[in-house]
Amino acid sequence: MSIIELENINFQYKGSRDGSLRDVNIKIEEGQTVLLCGASGSGKTSIIRLINGLIPHYYSGELEGEVTVDGHDIKKTELHELAGTVGTVFQNPRSQFFSVDTDGEIVFGPENIGLEPKEIKARMNDVVAEMNLEEILGRSIFDLSGGQKQRIACASVAALLPKIILLDEPSSNLDFDSIELLRGIITEWKRQGKTIIISEHRLWYLKDAVDHVFYIENGQIAKEWSGEEFTSLNEDEVKSYKLRPIVLEEELIRQIRGDCESSVCEIKDAIELQNFYFSYKKKPYLLLKKRFKESDGDLLNLNISELRIPKGKVIGLVGPNGTGKSTFLRCLCGLERDCKGRIVSDGVTYKGRQRLKLCYMVMQDVNHQLFTDSVRSEVMLSMKEDDEERCDELLKMLGLTEHKDTHPMALSGGQKQRVAIASALASDAHVLLFDEPTSGLDYSHMEKVAELLQRLASSGASVIVSTHDPELISECCDYVLGLNHGKVVYLKENRKER
Repeated sequence: MSIIELENINFQYKGSRDGSLRDVNIKIEEGQTVLLCGASGSGKTSIIRLINGLIPHYYSGELEGEVTVDGHDIKKTELHELAGTVGTVFQNPRSQFFSVDTDGEIVFGPENIGLEPKEIKARMNDVVAEMNLEEILGRSIFDLSGGQKQRIACASVAALLPKIILLDEPSSNLDFDSIELLRGIITEWKRQGKTIIISEHRLWYLKDAVDHVFYIENGQIAKEWSGEEFTSLNEDEVKSYKLRPIVLEEELIRQIRGDCESSVCEIKDAIELQNFYFSYKKKPYLLLKKRFKESDGDLLNLNISELRIPKGKVIGLVGPNGTGKSTFLRCLCGLERDCKGRIVSDGVTYKGRQRLKLCYMVMQDVNHQLFTDSVRSEVMLSMKEDDEERCDELLKMLGLTEHKDTHPMALSGGQKQRVAIASALASDAHVLLFDEPTSGLDYSHMEKVAELLQRLASSGASVIVSTHDPELISECCDYVLGLNHGKVVYLKENRKER
C-alpha cells in the first residue's frame, strides 16, 4: 500500500525557476527506502518539501496536482499536524536547531508535543544508544563540528518516532566513520519499518540500503531503478548520468578514514610551519598570558611543532570530524590570534596576523565572508590595488560575469562559493585554504571545483583543502595530509594519475 503519492505534480516557486517540477508522479510503499538522485537544482529538495508540507505552507508558488502522505492531503494539512508522521533532517542542521545544547535539542520535539517526562527520557536514552551519541552529550551546539551537528539533527528527528523520515543531503558534512554510523541508523530505521526518502549526491554508502531510486533531471522523473538494478550499474553508466560513484576504491577509503601508515614524506620545495599550538581551553593568568607548547599534550586542539608543505600542489587535509582540520586552517591563516605559530616562505617569516598576508581562507559557510553589495565589489575588496580588468577576467573564468552587479547574498550556494574563490584569487595569496568546498555538491560541480584547485596550484599557490570527499581527493589532490587529535599522522603523495 502506498504511504506517499505525488500525482501529476507541477510546481513553480514564486519569482524563481530553480527547483521547479513538471509532470511528477511518484508512489512510495510503506517501509520502503527510496533514493532521490540527480544534479543540484534538479528538483530533489522540492520533492522533499512537498512530502513534509513545506510546499505549499512555507514555500509559496504555483502548485498543481495532488500530494497524499499517510492519508493526509498536504494542501489541507497544517505543518504541525504532520509532526508525528513526517520527520526531516535538512542539509544544514543549524536551520532546524531550537536549543543551545545537545541534550535539549534531542528532547525538544518530544517536549514540544507534550509527552510525559518519563517517556521523554526513555526516548532520549534509546536514541542516544542507537546513534552512539554518548561522547557529545551535555555539549554546546556551537562547539560541535559540522558532522556532529548533523548527528544531533538526526537524533532530534528520531526522538519523535515518525513513520516517515526525510533526509536531505544527510552525509554532506560527515566523515567516513560518521557516514558508517548514519548507514547503521538508516538500516535500523528500515528494520523498524519506517519509510525513508533520501536526497543525496554521495551514493556509495546507500547501495545496499535502497529499495527504489528516482533519477531527477530538470524537474522531471527521468529514470527509475530498483535498488538491485541501480547497484548493478557499471562505472561508465553512472558517469553518463553525472552521478558520483556507487563503489569506492579501497585506497580512497583508507585515506579518508586516516588508516594510512604513519609517515611524513620529504618535501624539498616547501613552505615551513613552526610551533603551531592552539587550545580552545582558556586558563586565567593574572600577569602573563600563557603561550601553549608541545608539552601541553592533551590540552591542545592543535599540536604541530614542525611541518613542511609542498609549494604549487593541492594537499587534501583529512581526518575524523572534530579532529582539528578547521582549527588548523584558521590557525594557519591567522584567524586564531592565540596561535603563535610561524610560517617561513622563501626566507621570509610570517608571525601572528602577518600570516593573513600570505594566506587566504575560503570558509565552509561562505556567508561569513561576503561583505559588499555586489559581486564585482566583493572581488575588488580583496585586491591590494584596484584592477578592474583583472576582476572582470576572474569573473569570466568562474562564470560570474552575468552576476557581477548582483548582491552576493542573492546568489545560490554554489555561486556564493565561486565569489569567495574569486576573492581568494584576487588576493594573490601564496597559500589558499578551503574548508569543505565540495560539501553538498553534485558530481559535475565537484569536478569543476577539482579543476579549479588544480589550476590554482599550477599558478604557484599551495592549496590546502579540508575534505571528507574521497572523489575530490581522487580528482585533484597531489598530497594527502592526515590529522588526528590535532596532530599530523601522515603526509603522503597521492599517486593516482589524473
